[in-house]
Amino acid sequence: MAEFPTVTDVALAAGVSRQTVSNVMNSPEIVRLDTRTRVEAAIESLGYRPHASARRLRTRRSSTIGIRLDPMIDGISGSVLDSFLHALTEQADAKGLRVLLFTATSPEDEIAQFRRLNDGADVDGFVLTSTSAGDPRTKWLLKKKIAFVTFGRPWGSDDLNQPEHLWVDVDGWHGLHSATRAQQEAGAKRIAFIGWPSPSGTGDDRRRGWHDAMLERGDVPEAELARLEVVTADGVSEGTAAMQRLRAAAGRIDAVLCASDSLALGAMIANPERIPVTGYDNTPIAAAIGLSSVDQSVDEVAAGVLELLTGEFEGRIDAAPESTAPRHRLVKPRLVERRFAAIPMDPAGTPTRSPAVPAVDPVPN
Repeated sequence: MAEFPTVTDVALAAGVSRQTVSNVMNSPEIVRLDTRTRVEAAIESLGYRPHASARRLRTRRSSTIGIRLDPMIDGISGSVLDSFLHALTEQADAKGLRVLLFTATSPEDEIAQFRRLNDGADVDGFVLTSTSAGDPRTKWLLKKKIAFVTFGRPWGSDDLNQPEHLWVDVDGWHGLHSATRAQQEAGAKRIAFIGWPSPSGTGDDRRRGWHDAMLERGDVPEAELARLEVVTADGVSEGTAAMQRLRAAAGRIDAVLCASDSLALGAMIANPERIPVTGYDNTPIAAAIGLSSVDQSVDEVAAGVLELLTGEFEGRIDAAPESTAPRHRLVKPRLVERRFAAIPMDPAGTPTRSPAVPAVDPVPN
């Protein structure tokens, strides 16, 4: 017999099939009492312990989680979802679960993939990313009563107290509030923000962190804050243009916070005054160029997703109606501070050195 007994070992010891052993563990009410007693005795004598995840997932069909492989946005911002996928796969494997990747070109295409994988019993549940208000994917899964958890909140009016589904998200408000506080404690007063156009659930959440911290400190009148804010699409060139607009219209700037590392990298390029810049996502490029950035703690996000998918809720908000446990996890990010390095432009608007080469070594965390 193997060092760790298996279902086959239990079946042989009890004189039953593997399916009967599975029924005893998962649906004991359908097994005759004398057979159930014999199987339970074999389980006890052999010391058999099934994987907790396989025991908890509602369907118990494949021990497989489905998740869409997101298209690469760019080499910077897209790395966050790559890191999350790696963490999820690693932690799922430790629980005896597999991760099945699939692609989709639109929410409708992703729903078609849900239907195909669910009908074929290929997965036990799904993990969704890139959520939005009124997301058609979550509505479909809820209607079909299919287990799922999202990385990203529903962006409804009362997500925390009445979530529409199980979710894990990073507290963007906390991340930008902490980053603003760090600059204020370093002596900065006129702290600018480069963010995304509203409405954007994630972007608006991050902006509120900066805005609230600025109002709480009161270094800048509320009416003046509009001059310290620029909104733009995400991207390095967009961040460069936004920084140029700030320098032309905002007056003195002591520090700049950005909604992403892409925007922050762009801001550093158009920054001959070496104004401190802080990004968001703590991507590899942030570490390479000495950029302070807010880290999303994707390991903690992945752990929360798996807990909601394999624990008492089993991926469904109505699976444990008597439970008082929260049906969401809001992860607090952490600010990673590094010694500042700028990427200034020459008078012709060309970076004077490659952004891939750090000016100084990062400060150890």
